[in-house]
Formats: sequence, C-alpha cells, structure tokens
Amino acid sequence: MSGIRTAALVLSLVAAGCATAPPNPAGASAPQLKVETVASGLEHAWDVGFLPDGSSLISQRPGKFALVSGGQTRDVQADLASVHAEGEGGLMGLLVHPDFANNRTFITCQTHQEGGNPVDIRLVKWRLAEDGSRADRVGDLLTGLPINSSGRHSGCRPELGADGSLLVSTGDTAQPPISQDRTSLGGKVLRMNVDTGAAMPDNPFADSPDPNERLVHTYGHRNPQGVALHPDGRVFVAEHGPDVDDEVNVLRPGGNYGWDPSRGGTTDEYDESVPMTDLQRFPDAVGAVWSSGSSTEAVCAAEFLTGPQWGELDGALVVPALKGSKLLVFRPNPDGTLSPPEIPAVLDNTHGRLRAARQAPDGSLYVTTSNGTNDELLRITL
Repeated sequence: MSGIRTAALVLSLVAAGCATAPPNPAGASAPQLKVETVASGLEHAWDVGFLPDGSSLISQRPGKFALVSGGQTRDVQADLASVHAEGEGGLMGLLVHPDFANNRTFITCQTHQEGGNPVDIRLVKWRLAEDGSRADRVGDLLTGLPINSSGRHSGCRPELGADGSLLVSTGDTAQPPISQDRTSLGGKVLRMNVDTGAAMPDNPFADSPDPNERLVHTYGHRNPQGVALHPDGRVFVAEHGPDVDDEVNVLRPGGNYGWDPSRGGTTDEYDESVPMTDLQRFPDAVGAVWSSGSSTEAVCAAEFLTGPQWGELDGALVVPALKGSKLLVFRPNPDGTLSPPEIPAVLDNTHGRLRAARQAPDGSLYVTTSNGTNDELLRITL
C-alpha cells in the first residue's frame, strides 16, 4: 500500500470514529467454546435455516439444498438449473419464513441465468414438502438485482427486521456507479414485505417515483454479506472491504455508507483505492463501528448471541471470516463501537473458511464452512 493511501486511510478512519485495533489473538482471554460437527459432506455451505421440527435446511452455492435432521444429512430435490453458479455467485442466502409452520415457505438469494447467460440476482420463494424430500419453486419475490458474469460481489443475505420486514444485503457486483445509484438494487440493504416483496411504506425513499429506490433502506455499500438483528432492534451489517477495511456498520434508514469506486462518476474503472467510507466525497457518510484497518479477514456473516446460556457472551456479535478462517467475537462498547474482536482457539484456522452464522432455536450457534469439499455444519456452545 502506498504511503499516500496509508495516510488517507488513517485520516478516514479517524474521521469515521471507528475502532480499528487488530483482533486479540486466541488465548486465555478469548472465549472458551465447544464445537461439534453436526453434518459434513457439504459443498460451499452458504446459509442455514431452522425448521420447527428441529431440522436444519442448508443452501450450497453450487445450487443444492441439504436437510440435516437427527444426525442424518440428505439432499433436497429442487429445480436449481437456473442458478448461475460462478465465482462468488450461486445459491446464497436463505431465510425460513416466520410462518413456516403453516406455509412451509423459505426464501433464497440466487444468481439467475437463462440459456447459459447470467440475467440477474433474485429473491426466490420455495415451499418445502412435508417430508422434506423436495422443494418446489413458488415464484420470484424480487428480480432485477444487478449481476456480474464472473459472480463477483453478488451479496446476498436475507434477515428479518424487528418489525417483521425483510432486509436483504446486496453486493455492488464490482460495477463502479452502482453503490451510489439509488435506482440500482446493488450495493444496498433493501427493506420489503416478506410476503409480497413490496417496499415497506415507511422506507426512507418510499415517495420516490422509481420502484427500485423505494426499496432502498441504506446505500453506498460494497459487498455486505452479514446482517444481524440486535435485541434492541438495531441492524448490524458485516461488509467486505477491498485490500483494507472490512467493516461492521449499524444501519440508519436512508444512510449513505460512503463506497464509491466511480469517484463521483468521474471514472468508468472500478477504482478500489477509494476509502470504504469516503468522508471527503460524502461528509455525511455513516462511519463504521469497527474496521479491520490495514488488512482484511473477508467477513461474511453476522449474528448476535443472546440468552443466559452464553454467560458473559450474552449480547456479543459473532462474525465468521473466509480469508481469516476464524470466528471473530465482538463485545459492544457503551459508545456504540465494538471492542477489538477476540478469537476463540477452537475456531482459529481449525475448520478452514467460515461462512454462515445463525443462532438456533435452542440457543446454540450454528456455523458453516466454505472450503469447497467436505464442508461442515458446526454447532457451537459455551
């Protein structure tokens, strides 16, 4: 990194007011966790959802579903031929509908191709058969999210907000103007009705004549892949930086998070030397509550640990890392920032790349690996 970029980075981080201290190494002060392998033999396990009968439904990026129940893992038959499984894209985020017990519906983020050509990224509704043997496609909840033919920066993580709305983080697909263009669905966090895909009526740009802009909750993101709901209703997002500055952000409706590789529309190149939060170009941009600083971990999911079973970790934010091959455990500070992450030894380069993080109904944490072969579903407890 050049001296000029390093100086600019430091100034940007100071202005943003975010914590940038490196992770604490694994050791006596790090959380002492227990890890159990629940399932193996998966392939790029991207997300996991929990069903009322205690089973777990897993999306795998190449375009496969698996159901884990009673210690057994089986494939779920589904027509996934339209998935454009390339690079970072494919079958990605998964969310079990809050009324699954009655409608057996779940939602996925997936890249879409027709005739071998990538078309878009879309949210798709599925219905799981009573016996879990197959999933039938119900229809598209939202189409038209931008796509990169290489699959780069495809996003895409769904999560329920405190009010039951559907929040979806989307990547900028490595296209320069998209993050700052509120009429594009990429580089955003979208907010919509979980059943219809319609923009929520109190969205910050709900009065816009553009239907895409009406869906926008926040913008100016690079490639956010983690969305976590805090018990108090705040939404935290974990976001990939370029070669610096992975971030954790707290969402503010209508907020601009300052990523603009088009440099204000002055270049057609994807200029990744710009700051993740460009406060010079966007003085009102929302600063991160944590940044990785001069290196990256490739953070890709986020989840809050809640409940007395977590002891002193109750309320901690966990973020798995791909490049870092570790689990980052953050403790919130009174000023709203996050303390430097602690690294549990049992999840520090012990299982390879870590992808999803979801708290199960029994209060344990489930994490998936994303190594490409013999990937695992891990159950984590204190």
